[in-house]
Parts: sequence; C-alpha cells; structure tokens
Amino acid sequence: MKRILAVALACTSIIATAAEPAPDVSLTRLDCGRATEPWPLDSFDDTGGADGMKKAIVGSCYLIRHGERLMIWDTGIDPATSGDPDGGFFLDRTLVDQLAQLGIAPADIEFVGISHYHYDHTGQAKDFPQATLLIGKEDWQAITHDPPLGNANPAHFPAWVSGKAKVEAFAGDKDVFGDRSVKILATPGHTPGHHSLLVRLPESGPVLLTGDLAHFTANYEREGVPTYNTGRADTLASFDRFKKMAKNLGAKVIIQHEPADVAKLPAFPKAAH
Repeated sequence: MKRILAVALACTSIIATAAEPAPDVSLTRLDCGRATEPWPLDSFDDTGGADGMKKAIVGSCYLIRHGERLMIWDTGIDPATSGDPDGGFFLDRTLVDQLAQLGIAPADIEFVGISHYHYDHTGQAKDFPQATLLIGKEDWQAITHDPPLGNANPAHFPAWVSGKAKVEAFAGDKDVFGDRSVKILATPGHTPGHHSLLVRLPESGPVLLTGDLAHFTANYEREGVPTYNTGRADTLASFDRFKKMAKNLGAKVIIQHEPADVAKLPAFPKAAH
C-alpha cells in the first residue's frame, strides 16, 4: 500500500509540474541610436554589391522579459559620443531612461547579452554593473587582451573586466533561461565571437535578431560580407545557419540596423508577446 501511495504521489507531482504555466516571454524594442546622416555602404559588401549606396540606419537594443527575469540584448552607443561625426550616431534617450519609463531600474536587469564587441553595441553596458554579462568567448578575449584586439573597448565593461561582476563567456550557443525560449546563437564572422539571438514568443512566434550578421535588407538578401569582418568563410556559414533556422522555425527576422525591420516590432513602450 505504501509503495502504491508513493507512486501515486510521484505521478501527481509530475503532472502538477507539467501543468505549471510557462513563464510569459516578451520582447520590447529600445532606441539605441540613429545615424547622424546616411551612411556610405561600400565597405559593407566586399564584392562591390553596395558600392555607391547610402542608407539611414538605426541602432537598436532589446528588453526580454522571462516571467519576472529581465535581460537586455545589446546596449547601443555611449551617450558621451552622441553626435560625434566619427561615431556616426545620435542618441535621443539612454537605455536607463527608457527602462525607467517601464518601471525598471538598472539593478533589476539579470543579464546583459552582447552580440559583439563593436562600440555601437556595447556603449551602455557599464550602466548595468550588477548584471551577468553574456558574451562570446572569442569577443571577451579580444576585450580583455593586452592590448585589446580589433576595436574592442574594455572601458565599456569596467565591472566585468575588474572581476567585480559575473561574466559568462561561451563558445557556441547559450540557452539563457534553460527552457529554449531565449537562445543566444553562435554566428561568427563579423567578429570572432559574434552571436545572434532567438526569442520564442508565446503569441507571435519566434523572432531572430541578427546582431550585425547583416546591417540592412539588401545586405542580408545578398549575404554581403563587410570588408572589415574578421572571417569571410565564417560569415557565409553563419548566414547559411541563420537563414535555415529562420525558414525552419518560421521566424520573424529583425536586422538590428534596418529601420524597416525594427518597425516590425511594436513601438516602445509596447512589447511583442
């Protein structure tokens, strides 16, 4: 009898666990800068496919809610460089200001995910020094190398470089919350540790954020490789993987610098669910 009761209780526990609702997942687009003027695009395709083209581009960052847990994906430019012609971006509002409008303080952010080490994706990371930094292993090595490699800037990561905050520097993919709802995807080539992001939304379906795998629509369609990418073969392999995932999952693709793509998501402060 005791054994039967134990089995029954175990089954009840399994059923109860299976019946627990999955955490609500949402995606909010955040403003992380806009081009001060249309950018010449010649260097964005090493085959000449973008020669003579110019385009107004944007910088975009994202807030991911996983139940009560919060993650930021990319952090835009440093506000101190806003309007600098060398940087080429103007920032209207900081991430901290935008999050405050949602009732979120910097200390509420559990994870800061970085697609790659370029300045327009890392500039406000330092405003979240209590968060765990999620970044590709090779990119973190570039940031912490003496001297830094490429144009990686350790000044954007003071809490993590000093060891005062936690870093998860990983090769390959990263399942952020352990339930496949938010997955950081290895897409090297733009930088050695470049990553993209998959967010599975319960209502509107999967969304794929490119990072800088591509910078604008024609660049994505033609699989243009910028002249300054660190690995041409890696870039093309990453395009192949990303596009096959988008097709197989039926995902909405958001090219993070493409205004038309960013506009596929609800305007701030609304979120996609």
